[in-house]
Amino acid sequence: MEHVPPPAEELARLDRELAELDARRAQLLTRRAWLLAALRPPAPTAAPGWNPSAWGAPAAGRPGAPAQPWGYVPPKQPSTPRSAQNVLLTLGGLLLTIAAIAFTLVSWGSMGIGGRSAVLALVTVGALAAPAVLLRRGLTATAEALAALALVLTLLDAYAVHAVAAPDTDGLGFTAVAAAVLATLWTAYGLTLGKLHLPLPAAVVLAQWPLLFGAWAAGAPTLVVGWALLATAVLDGAIALWGKGTGTRVTACVGGSVMAFSALMVGLTLSVTASGPLGALAPGALLLTGAAAALAGAWRAPKSFARAGGVVAGLAVVAAVGGVPASAVPEDWGVLAYLSAGLALTAVVRTRLPRNAAIGVLVASAAVVAGALVGALPGLAAVLLGPVALLSDVWAGSPEGFRAALGSTLPWTGLAATPVVLAVSAGLLGSAYRWWPSLARIAAPLIAREEPGPAGTAAYGAGPAGSAGAPGTGTPEAGGAAVPGTGGEPGAGTAGTGGTPAPGASGAGAPGAPGAAAPGASGAPWYAGGRAGTPWYAGGAPAARRRPSAAALRGAAGAGAVVLGWGALLLAGAVLDVPYAVAVAGETVLVAGLLALAVRGAGSGRDASAAVPVTALVVALAGAVSAGLLSLASEGASYAVFGALTALFAGASVRAGAGVERAVFAVAAAVGGTVLTGFAGRSLELAPPEAAPLVLLVPALTVLFGARLRRNPVALPVELTGALGALVAVGLAVPDAPFLALVLALCGVLAAGAAVRPERRPVAGYLAAALFVLATWVRLAASEVSFPEAYTLPVTVPALVVGFLRRRKDPEASSWTAYGPGLAATLLPSLAVAWTDPDWQRPLLLGGAALVVTLLGARHRLQALLLPGGAVLALDGLHELAPYVVQVAGALPRWLPPALAGLLLLVVGATYEQRLRDARRLKDALGRMR
Repeated sequence: MEHVPPPAEELARLDRELAELDARRAQLLTRRAWLLAALRPPAPTAAPGWNPSAWGAPAAGRPGAPAQPWGYVPPKQPSTPRSAQNVLLTLGGLLLTIAAIAFTLVSWGSMGIGGRSAVLALVTVGALAAPAVLLRRGLTATAEALAALALVLTLLDAYAVHAVAAPDTDGLGFTAVAAAVLATLWTAYGLTLGKLHLPLPAAVVLAQWPLLFGAWAAGAPTLVVGWALLATAVLDGAIALWGKGTGTRVTACVGGSVMAFSALMVGLTLSVTASGPLGALAPGALLLTGAAAALAGAWRAPKSFARAGGVVAGLAVVAAVGGVPASAVPEDWGVLAYLSAGLALTAVVRTRLPRNAAIGVLVASAAVVAGALVGALPGLAAVLLGPVALLSDVWAGSPEGFRAALGSTLPWTGLAATPVVLAVSAGLLGSAYRWWPSLARIAAPLIAREEPGPAGTAAYGAGPAGSAGAPGTGTPEAGGAAVPGTGGEPGAGTAGTGGTPAPGASGAGAPGAPGAAAPGASGAPWYAGGRAGTPWYAGGAPAARRRPSAAALRGAAGAGAVVLGWGALLLAGAVLDVPYAVAVAGETVLVAGLLALAVRGAGSGRDASAAVPVTALVVALAGAVSAGLLSLASEGASYAVFGALTALFAGASVRAGAGVERAVFAVAAAVGGTVLTGFAGRSLELAPPEAAPLVLLVPALTVLFGARLRRNPVALPVELTGALGALVAVGLAVPDAPFLALVLALCGVLAAGAAVRPERRPVAGYLAAALFVLATWVRLAASEVSFPEAYTLPVTVPALVVGFLRRRKDPEASSWTAYGPGLAATLLPSLAVAWTDPDWQRPLLLGGAALVVTLLGARHRLQALLLPGGAVLALDGLHELAPYVVQVAGALPRWLPPALAGLLLLVVGATYEQRLRDARRLKDALGRMR
């Protein structure tokens, strides 16, 4: 009798065979294309070593051309004449340099004074004169090599002069004079032979040392050495701006950076270590001069260098101005002086400083404030994490003060200024958040400045016709920035108004006119939120990508104010060492205030303040954890704090609108209630297993709360929190089996109550059945029952009858729902006992019952009977055969099991496709079962 597969199986088989045919056809077509290409005459430029047998797919872009053979390596190109010439010249110059050094140091003593002078003078003059002749003949590389040799010879000449003519002079002083003379010589030499690239950078390197070595040789004070370094840095800056050649400017830039950094470090060190305000004035003058030099260079430097110069200048000003009052106050309060100086740098927005330099100064101000805030992190971390130590000794007794409860060894007296720093920063950020439009108008001149660009792009402050006038006097298209707040003034000429363009903005907007914006360019600057001229602080979307919107900036300011203000209050309590009760009450009140801010901000609907309620919510959660941990030292404080927190979060969940905030509040309230039930068990002196049923009170309330809310988005998080509380109760009851069975049964009741709701039934129903069965097993194991069937069969039979009636009424119902719990209630406990039963009767009866269940499942095509019955039957049979299998395995040779395993793998591999088809058919057959 021929087996006719179902239509779905036959269709799947046909699809697989067609796919295999398509893949084979593609392979044959590829091979045919290569064969056609191989039969053609080879190209005259075929690569050497071509092997026709190493075939591949045709190369992309060349239809029919064979691919390169595997392992083909293209031939190396010969070195270019120029690179070979450079290598030869470098080696030659290096050898000559080594020879000159050896002559000077080793062979010098074998000649008289006249011979020595004549040899060195002759060789040096020849090395200096040769590049001029070589340049006229076009031998530039050779001239560079000889110029390098001449540089080394001049250094050797200086050494020779010191060793012979002036051996008694001071080495540092002679080096300073020699460096100045050589720098001047090589500057003149480089300017005379302009085509050489080495002399001018070498002169810049030599110019770094005269002032430094001169001050050092004269025994000058450290401050004078700093001034020498700064003067050298200023010289380097001038060369970097006006020097000839890229190499010269780069060398001067590097040297100037090193010298300026050294000078500023000298000034900073002297300022910090000054004994009083008068002693800090001289280093401050050095720092201020360095700041002025940095700003002068930033005025003409490119964008990145201008910003770097602004940062250096700002930091130097802070160190100079803040160092004077810092030296007059105790060391712990000096940070306030530097913080005040850093905040004063924000006045740069109202100056005429170029935009990039001003941005650098503002970055320096932000860096100073950030540095002051970083100093507060250790104290704040101690306040937040210190109460964690109370977990090891709960309710040990109220400590005397706040610091004793924290258990930290920090020097709190040295952190006296930290709360003030946090409070000042929080106040400034809060003021910026409150009066953001006014702040934006103040910063408008800085924002409105346009950077110098290519031809056709107007620059800030440009005066000629066709360019933009002063800020706020032209349209964005004309290159002048439309300053917020000036669009309606006469002559402002802002887009969208009928104002007359200012003088100097004529022709703006005309195609091709000078100063007109390029086609396709944005008509409004990035701070314009939408229409040209609309202020960016008005909440519009920014025109440029990667630019923070006004709403984001304002929200960040508000969020920072919340965090810093909260930290200031916490640290103030620790620094003042307030009593323990005041600290606990204060942290709880702070949580209440943050929750009020979060609830009020979440309902305000203002985009600009969207970050404030979220930050308040996060900080409130962190503060609640800190206050809860701090209250663990006292029983009364624990009940008071967690009761208040639970009430506060519950009230916030009621007042908050629907959304994530409300769910978070409700979850926090549920967690607080769970902790309170745990406290109640401890107060009643109950053992952990005995207190576990009491912990289930909150999960029961969450089930009722979920039934009340039903499909409200808050219901699911609250119920999941209750489930976690139930899991905690189960963990508490694990050491005592009878209480564990009770807790599991109670959890099953709660899950069954949740399963009454249709939306929870698919998960809660199965969970309830599993918990009831597990509770039964644990109870039987705790009672040391040797015949669990006496207890499980009275449950299994009615459950199977109910399942049968359910299936009879609803044939589409799943067999797992109908028969699964009833079968599991008996089969699994019996299997567990059978594996430890030395007799044969129970395994035999269990195997027979499992066989019947398996046959019934196969007959009626029911998964819940076939799979559990088959699994129990297989495990029961394995248990009975295990001793014999062990005996046989011990009698067999050791090589036989690996051989059998290999043979099995070979058989499975040879029939792999057939096994896959069998597995798919088995899966489909099981899938069609109910």
